[in-house]
Amino acid sequence: MAQRLLLRRFLASVICRKPSQSQWAPLASRALQTPQRSPNNLTVTRSQARSIYTTRVCTTTFNIQDGPDFQDRVVNSETPVVVDFHAQWCGPCKILGPRLEKVVAKQHGKVVMAKVDIDDHTDLAIEYEVSAVPTVLAIKNGDVVDKFVGIKDEDQLEAFLKKLIG
Repeated sequence: MAQRLLLRRFLASVICRKPSQSQWAPLASRALQTPQRSPNNLTVTRSQARSIYTTRVCTTTFNIQDGPDFQDRVVNSETPVVVDFHAQWCGPCKILGPRLEKVVAKQHGKVVMAKVDIDDHTDLAIEYEVSAVPTVLAIKNGDVVDKFVGIKDEDQLEAFLKKLIG
């Protein structure tokens, strides 16, 4: 679990870097070289590395893995964060979730969205006084600055985000 989380963070940091010269940035290193086997079963490494091409892809929505992940990605975030406390069995959550993701994506990185499943992270739900789902918190500089419970339409969600962004 921890290895998966570290790998996800590493890949996000690599993928979210701005390409240096163009939209496509080649990455090549000795670590990416493909070893080949000789007839004597000795490892032979090619002299040229394969290139991997990436584009800038930064997700604005992520799932919280555990308490320290929440602390790192939400409370310590320099970017304002919208936290969606939801549950798999919650009908209104299934409506609000995609709607909220769409509105957050329109902000082009000015705000990000964290999703917290209350059944998996009961401690976070209790800490942030979530008594019903869906509950959405607006967190800026580690502090809860706004909150709503229930479904909102896209216009109300955009107003909620504009107030958070300032």
